[in-house]
This record gives sequence, structure tokens and C-alpha cells, in this order.
Amino acid sequence: MEHQKPTSMAKDESYLDSVLAKRIKLFESIQAQQRADRQSLPSDPIKITMPDGKVKEGIKWITSPFDIASDISKSLASNALISEVNGVLWDMNRPLEANSRIKFFTLDEFDDEEEVRNTFWHSSAHILGKALELQLECELCICPFDSTRFNRKEGFYYDSFSQDLSLNDEHFKHMQAIVEKVVKFQLPFQRVEVSRQQALDIFYDNKFKVEIISALPGDKNITLYRCGSFVEMCPGPLIPNASFVKAFGCLKASSANWRSKRDCEGFQRVYGISYPHKERLQAHVQQLEEAKNYDHGVLGTKQELFFCHPLSPGSWFFLPKGTRIYKKLMDFIKYQHKKRGYDEVISPNMFNMQLWEKSGHAEKYKENMFALEIEKQEFGLKSMNSPVHCLIFQHRLRSYRELPLRMVDFGVLHWNEAGSTLTELTSVRRLQQDDAHIFCRESQVKDEVRGVLDFIKDTYDTFGLPYNLMLSKRPENYIEDLAKWEKAETALKEALLMLDMPWKVKEMDGASQGPKIHITVSDAFDREHQLATVHVDLQLPARFELYYIAEGEEGKREMPVIIGTTVLGSAERMFALLLEHYKGNWPFWLSPCQAIVCPDTNISMPYALQVRDQIHQAGYYVDVDTSDGTIQEKLQRVELAQYNFIVFVDDRAKTRQVILKARDEDDFMAMNVDSLLQFFKKKSFPLVVK
Repeated sequence: MEHQKPTSMAKDESYLDSVLAKRIKLFESIQAQQRADRQSLPSDPIKITMPDGKVKEGIKWITSPFDIASDISKSLASNALISEVNGVLWDMNRPLEANSRIKFFTLDEFDDEEEVRNTFWHSSAHILGKALELQLECELCICPFDSTRFNRKEGFYYDSFSQDLSLNDEHFKHMQAIVEKVVKFQLPFQRVEVSRQQALDIFYDNKFKVEIISALPGDKNITLYRCGSFVEMCPGPLIPNASFVKAFGCLKASSANWRSKRDCEGFQRVYGISYPHKERLQAHVQQLEEAKNYDHGVLGTKQELFFCHPLSPGSWFFLPKGTRIYKKLMDFIKYQHKKRGYDEVISPNMFNMQLWEKSGHAEKYKENMFALEIEKQEFGLKSMNSPVHCLIFQHRLRSYRELPLRMVDFGVLHWNEAGSTLTELTSVRRLQQDDAHIFCRESQVKDEVRGVLDFIKDTYDTFGLPYNLMLSKRPENYIEDLAKWEKAETALKEALLMLDMPWKVKEMDGASQGPKIHITVSDAFDREHQLATVHVDLQLPARFELYYIAEGEEGKREMPVIIGTTVLGSAERMFALLLEHYKGNWPFWLSPCQAIVCPDTNISMPYALQVRDQIHQAGYYVDVDTSDGTIQEKLQRVELAQYNFIVFVDDRAKTRQVILKARDEDDFMAMNVDSLLQFFKKKSFPLVVK
């Protein structure tokens, strides 16, 4: 029996049909005009160079990558999702505009090539948008064109606005049916470029789109894509048609605010996933179900590690066991920084807003800061350390002999996240970071970045976390002169080339104040997380007028370069990541429950307490089991509590012997207490036990 269609009060069907009809009519009119304009252009011959150096002939404004692929083989034509033309990703059906070097990306490269995966999921997000618009009759807000901005391996999402709609499984079922029709009919993705006014005419009924379009430069064209009755702004490229999407699933919905502004309208964020094969979708859904069992919120409650109270949303309480792990993480990263020549600094938690205005952060992030008035002056809680560290550098005259000057701050930061975006430990308002800044000479940038990259490798290898590197290059809105940018990018590139591991380039993805290296780590469920960062800041030295006495000419002053880094990142986010990555089974050196001493009878209790005290005095977290029951019952109970080691004692007090059993292992080892402590010491790497 067919389900009744879920209702929405956002817009009625007649209104939506009218709007969509007008939208398609305008799109087709613009498309026809552009096609006629291209046909009137001279049909000049062009040369298309393949990756192997072979050259094919084409016609300017007519020949497309699909035409070239078809000329090579039917297999390539049927499997190519996108192309790369002169270094730029290009739609398969978009005509070539000049002599071109061309490369094809096929469906077979879905797992290996980020460009393929991003394009596939970006196109699938458009299909999801079509289902949302047709099924729920809501206003669409944002379709993110780069899935790397939230998680490269978990699909895509779409934001939509409806005043009185809460999504449920019935909505998902009906949206799924719409998606299947789009795929079945192989609806193509069609591309046009429009002026800002034309875009405003097409999306006149959607206040969110109008706001976005109105903020764009008036002299630049806007790219639109159509899939059936669905039209969306999108830089592209997209896949040729929807038939490639063989498996599609709506995963969940959450609430958020328009552009993350808490005083703006709330909307629904719908998450989806798609694959070229149904088996992959089934495996992904199964993995998600497994991951639910190891969600850090669930495990944190079971292991009594942390909790949050409504009187302080987004700021977490760490219970005794959670505090043990938190402190171990901080002790570890402090030790690693000290070993590498960083000096720890302590700075205030609150500053006059003038500091954040001088640094430029108030202009960009003031609404995400906690502001308060003190004696009729505006102050803000510290949300980042970069301008603070500039004050430390500036407080006295520096010499070139002091550089590189490496400082790290482990103080508390506050970030005023919107309530709708708070997600346990991964999105919080109160956090700690290993926030470091290196003040160095221009000639030292490459070596310092290389040192940071080695630091990151050592740290993530210690945790058993695979990671990827990406160089993000100069964006359109870059600050400072081009020569400085090019030198900084070259230094980062040369540092990456010195590594014995792959890395990629992301064009025009750097911050406005300088290039950066993105580092994403993968957990046990192959999910990717942003933790570490390495970026060159070309703006703050000028804003704070930072100088040092240069080598050579007496009295000459030069401006330092600032390299900003975090290795651990947010301790809260790393805590959550590791809890899920280890599936709650903490390694010995991080574990809050390293050992428990189990006496076989009450007669053995005095010796058990003596062994417990010796282990405790050596610096380990140890408990003693005082419960009744058989050894087998004790064993089951303490293993559920995730102790790394169980130390059994009986009447061996005279021989100073204990029996040791490791978690999840069947073997038992007999040893004396001194040998036990030496064994624990070896397991304690990388922390020095004090």
C-alpha cells in the first residue's frame, strides 16, 4: 500500500509548480541564447593533448570532453564522470574553448580520486535537493560544493527551510522514491552561465538565494545547473547524468541556523550518501550502525568519562577517569613541544575588544566571541592565541639571533558556537588547544614547516591515526603582496616534497592571510577529521608592526614571518576521536583504568592492598577488587570495566609473586612485583612515568 505523502506548510503545490515552471522557462531561454551565440562563433580548429602526449583534433566551442572520450573508446565514454582541462575540472559535455591538455576521471576511480568522489557526491546533493523541493515544498538554502568541508568520506548534505516541518522516516521514504525516478530516467545535468540579474530573476521567490546572489560581484557570471525541474547555483563540475548514482540513501536530519547565525531562521540539514554500487551503500550503512555502538557520547557515559549540563551548554565536565585521559593528552603534547624547542607561555583569558579589532578577528568572528562590558569598555573572552602571541613577541625588541622563536599556549579558549551546532565533544564552546606560533625569518620558513610536519607524523603515528596532507594555495581575496605569497607557498611546497608520503594541492583554498597545509586524520571507521593545521600568516606581522633587528647592517629592522600550528588540535575533539578510534579500549599509556588487583579470597586482601599501593606509588592508575565471587566472576566483571591488566594475587605474599592477565588475551603470566612494574614502564611509552 502506498504511503500517504507527508505534508508541509512551507509552500503549496500550485505555488511551487508555478515557480518551477517560470524557473525552467528562464533557464531554457538563456540556454538557447547561449547555444545560438556559440554557433555564431568561428569554428576554429583546436588541438587536444592526451596524458600520454597523443594529440587529437577538435573544434572550438563545439568539441566536448565526451566527444574525445567517445573517439577513444565506448568504455571510456560510458565511465568518465568528469575531465580536467588545462588543470581545471570540466564537465564532460561542456565545449572546449581553446587548445587543451585533457585528463579523464572515471567511475572506477571513485575510491582513489577525491575529485571523482567529490563530484559524484556533489551531483548527488543536487538530486537530494530536487527531492526536498518536490516532496517537502520547502525553500532550499545551501548545497555545499565541497564535501571536504565536513567529511570527505561521509557523503553530502543539503539545507532547507520550512517553518513547521520536522523530518521523519516517512519523508525519507518519499524522497528516496523521487531519487530513484531521477536515476531511472537518467536525467542529465545541464550547465549555463548567467548574470547576477538573471540569477535574481530565476530565484526571485527564495530569499536565501537572493541574499547569496546579491552579495556576489555584479561583474561576474554565476553558474547554474539543471536536473529535470531542479535548478541550482553551483560552480560545478557535475556528472553527465543521474544514472551513475546506483545507490542512494537519506541518512539523517539535524537543525542549524542560516549561515550559522543564531539570530537567523532555523533550517533542516539533511544528510545523504550515494555510491556507484548498491553493495557499497549496504556496507556503509552497516558501518554506520557499528559506529553507533562506539559513539563517543555513548562510550563516555558508559565509562563515566564526561558529561554536559544544561546550565553550561557546550562546556563539558570531565569526571575523574575522563580527567586522567585529558591530562595524559595534555602532558604528552606538552612534553613533545618542549622536546622540539617550544617555550610554553601563559596568557590572559580576556582582552579589550581593541586587540581583536587590530588583528582583524573582530570583523570576521565577533559574533562567535563571548563579549562583555567592563567599566564601560567592551571585552572579549579569548577565542584564539595568534594576536596574543604577537603581543608577547612585541613586548621587547627582538634580535635575529632569537629566531626562530617558538611559543605554545595551552590555555582555555572560548568560541560562541550556535546552540544548534553543538555536538558533544566535537563542537564545543570551551576548549583547549596546543596553539603554537613560530616567529621566524623568511629563510627559515621551509625548515620550520618541515619540523612541524615531522612533529605531526610522530604524534599521529603514536596514536595509530593515518592522515592526509593537502596544500591550500592562494585564494582570490588574498591579502599582502603577491611576492610574499609565492615565497610562502614555495616554502610549504618544498617542505612537503621532503616528506616520504603523498600530498595534494587545493587551488585557491588558502586563508586570505596566507597559505596553509590541511591535515585530516582517518579513524577506525575510515571517517576523516580535521585536527592539525600549519599556516603561514602574512597579515598579523604588519597589523602589529612586528620587527626584529636584522643581521648585518646596524639598526636595520625586518618583519618576521608567523607560522601558526596545532598538532593535537582541540583536546576535546582529539579525546572524542580517540575514544571512537580505539572503540573504548584505551591503550595502556592513555588508559584511566590501567590495572586492577584481584585477590582470590579475603585472606589475600592485605597482600592485594600492598600490591595496589606499590603500583600506585609507581605512577599508575590502579584499583583493587573488593567484591565477592569466584575468580571467573571477578574476571568477567573487571574485563567489562576495560582495565588493561588484571593482577591476580593469592597467598603468594611470601614469594612476592602475582599472576598477570592482559585485556582480551587468554594467557596468564607469573612474575614478581618489581618485574610487573618494569613491564608497565615499557608499556608507558611515550610518557615518562614520574
